[in-house]
Order: sequence, then C-alpha cells, then structure tokens
Amino acid sequence: MSNPHTKPGAYPLSLLSAVCGLPCLRVCGRRHVSLTRIVEGNDTKEEEFPWQASVQWKGVHMCGASLINQEWLITAAHCFYQLRNLTQYRVVLGILQLQNPGPHSRACPVQRIIPNPNYAGQTTSGDIALIQLATPVNFSDYILPICLPDTSIRFPPGKECWVTGWGPGVVDLPSPQTLQKLQVPIIDTKTCKSLYRTNGVNRPPYRDIQDDMICAGYAEGLRDACNGDSGGPMMCIVGDVWVLAGVVSWGEGCAIKNRPGVYSRLTSYQNWIQEYVPNIEFIKESKGRKSRDVANIIGQKHPDEVWASHAASAAVSTLVLLAC
Repeated sequence: MSNPHTKPGAYPLSLLSAVCGLPCLRVCGRRHVSLTRIVEGNDTKEEEFPWQASVQWKGVHMCGASLINQEWLITAAHCFYQLRNLTQYRVVLGILQLQNPGPHSRACPVQRIIPNPNYAGQTTSGDIALIQLATPVNFSDYILPICLPDTSIRFPPGKECWVTGWGPGVVDLPSPQTLQKLQVPIIDTKTCKSLYRTNGVNRPPYRDIQDDMICAGYAEGLRDACNGDSGGPMMCIVGDVWVLAGVVSWGEGCAIKNRPGVYSRLTSYQNWIQEYVPNIEFIKESKGRKSRDVANIIGQKHPDEVWASHAASAAVSTLVLLAC
C-alpha cells in the first residue's frame, strides 16, 4: 500500500512560514516509524531518526550529533577536546549507512564549534557542545530536528528511552555500517553512583555522577552505547514528540556489568544553549493535552499516524554526498 500523500523533498523556512505561520514551524521530534526492540542494537530505518547526524573529520566518522534547528546541532564536548581546523570538519545529515549515504543525505560545512566552557576532560561536567553549520539546511522527511526539553520535564527511573549511533567502534560494524538503535531505561542517579562503585578497580576518588549527568542502560551490561556513538542522542518520547534527554558522554568500557551509560543531561543546559540559539523552543509537558500542532506541514501526517510504507522505489544510492 503506497502513501497517499506526496512527500516533498525539502521545506525552506520561508515557505513554511508563508504557508502555515509560526505554529506549524514546530517540526521537531515527530514520530515517523514504529519502533522495534549499540552493542546488541538493531538497524534503524530511513526517516526513523531524521535528527541523527554524523560528525566527520577529513571525511571519516568521529562522533554523532543531533540537529536542533536549521543550522545548529548538539554533540559532546569531548569530541573536540583538541579542536582542529574547522575546514576539515563536516556534518552529514539524512544518512542511514556511512558507506552508502544515499540521495537524501547532505554534507554540510561547519562554521563554529562551541564546547561548553566547564568541560575539563574525561568524565567531567560540561560534556556538551554546539555545532553551527555554515549554511542552513532544508528540512525534509530525512532531515528534521529533535525537540529539546524544558527544565520542567523529568525523566523518571525506568522510563524507556532510545540511543542511536554507529558504534561500537565504527570499524566493527559490518558494511554498509547502518545506524543502530537500542532501547535503554533511565536509571536514577543514586543507583547509578552505587553501580559505578561496585567492584571498582580504582580506589577513591571514584568516577562520580554529577548533577548534569543522566544514566540509562542495564545493570547486567550486554547492551550499551559505545565508541563512535559519542555525542549522539539519548531520546525519549514526551507527549507525542521525541525529546533529546541526553548526549552520549562516557562509560567504563562498553556493555560491562554495573557500568551503565552516562549522558549529559539536556535540562541542565537550557540557559547555555539559549545564549547561542536564542530562538530555540524548549518543549514543556502539558498534562491532559493531546498535541496536534507538531509537524503539521504540507504532505506530512500527524505523529499519531503511521506511514503506510516508504516510497515504492528509491533513487539509486550514491557515495557522492550533496552539499548542504
């Protein structure tokens, strides 16, 4: 069964504003593909996480990132602990397979990289950074931003969220290196601290879980984010949209027992993000409300609807990346 709606290739901001005004510019975090249950993860599908980006150095994937509007992304500060020539970085959007980017991907040059000033090295606070693209990117079914959480939003222990990335260790993923997804439950800070002190090899001071960190994963190990996932999203559904709850930051090894993943907590950085992106919206959770204004743009269904299918046939994939 084919989709009765025509899917436009891109939505310039000026066109969106002219067609539907400011309310429907909230295109962030729309649900698009039903989920199944990045060690022990599963392949993602096209359009499933359209905010996921690959940050590349000299054309090689180094970290993940999340698109938050037409020109800004959020990633981890530790990806740029030794910041190099900006002209050698690029952000690739709309990409599912690293070795087979496809016709919907865009390779975007970088204008600015802004690591949080509090970051002081591995496992410290402030492991978050902003990336500004040199040219705004047009939104499409394959490139959309994720919503950011207001400080009022809580992510309670046990809440099921998801993490995506091209780890563990990009070289370990079989060709064509498809983006992986993994469901992870939130772990409360007290429990996470206790786990990290269990069977600790090092003597005090222990690696401590700071207030600007949030843990997610499994005490038994086996499933986790890993190398190559750094900077990517840990995201949860709030209301009817995907919200960026955390940024892949650190852990002790990958998928080790009593060592769940540790993420930079987005709600700790609302003011800092707004310093550089003053017009960005932070989503508040409204009780008793069923939102109908998310991604309500031409040719796009409401998030509660499931796409019947992808296009019957896609253009032949190519390794040539189109410029942003």
